[in-house]
Amino acid sequence: MAKEFLFRGLNLDKVKALTIDDFIKLLPSRERRTLKRGMSEQQKKLLEKIKRHPDKVHKTHLRSMIILPEMIGIKFGVYKGGSPEGDKTNKWVSVEVKSDMIGYRLGDFSIPLKRVQHSAPGIGASKSTKHSSMKTT
Repeated sequence: MAKEFLFRGLNLDKVKALTIDDFIKLLPSRERRTLKRGMSEQQKKLLEKIKRHPDKVHKTHLRSMIILPEMIGIKFGVYKGGSPEGDKTNKWVSVEVKSDMIGYRLGDFSIPLKRVQHSAPGIGASKSTKHSSMKTT
């Protein structure tokens, strides 16, 4: 038997049936305050695009967009940025919204940081290289 999804004690059908004002009451304080202030024009445009084309992958820079129940099943390309060197790394992370993601932000699923890889220390990195002959004055 599969575990039924519950969001704050409500199943998915009841959450989708809620009005935006009732849904806001179920969110944590930071997301609740953000949505009470109202959505930006860009966020409103993104929601309209989702309603018009639900089967399309929507590329967006709106990492701070809070995932709403009407976004479940939608695929997003969330911008994670490129490296400062300008290499052709993948700048968009594909995110398919699942029911467990409600109330989070799109940027939470698109991590912009890469793993730090350190190499050997350079000249001047320690006291032992102070008098090295390779160091120029």
